[in-house]
Amino acid sequence: MDEAELRQIIADVVEGDTEKFETIVQFYQKPIFHYCYHMLGHYSEAEDSAQDAFLKAFRALAKYNPDLPFCAWLYKIAYHQCIDVIRKRKLVKYLPFFYRDDKENKPVELQIETHYFDEFVHRAMSKLSAEERNLLILRCVEDKSYEEISHILNHTSVNLRKKYERAAAKFRKYYAQAKGVGTYELEQGSGFEKTVL
Repeated sequence: MDEAELRQIIADVVEGDTEKFETIVQFYQKPIFHYCYHMLGHYSEAEDSAQDAFLKAFRALAKYNPDLPFCAWLYKIAYHQCIDVIRKRKLVKYLPFFYRDDKENKPVELQIETHYFDEFVHRAMSKLSAEERNLLILRCVEDKSYEEISHILNHTSVNLRKKYERAAAKFRKYYAQAKGVGTYELEQGSGFEKTVL
């Protein structure tokens, strides 16, 4: 869907043709679900959160500022929805993330049982703040640019780069601790911890 088509659909929905919102949902459903899943680490919570994010987007569509990329606006809504779920949980338990390579970028249902629940990633991610996890997920998993992330998190790109570097360093440290190896050994090894961060 190109920008002009998206803007026309948004205008039509705001004018009352609400059925056209389904086109937006179909286009963004998979990436928003994956994002929620990476944030929450729980399949049914991710499904519910993605649905809630689309519902909130639908209700707020008339307030959408076209100067902001629609995708960033939608991710921002999903981010706040996930943070609400995390707050309600009161337990921070996280987060299987990172595909190891493109060949393994299969539908999420297949990934859940095979690679997502890597206990070392889970332990390392659980020691990071929600903001740090979110930044790593948006940058490494969702492959968002710093400019896109700046729209989602309301930070400058320069500030985000520094935060990302600190969060990535923390993740490497915690991951090495979880695996019981030194950071040097970790950097010499193979796998996503070396290539992604």
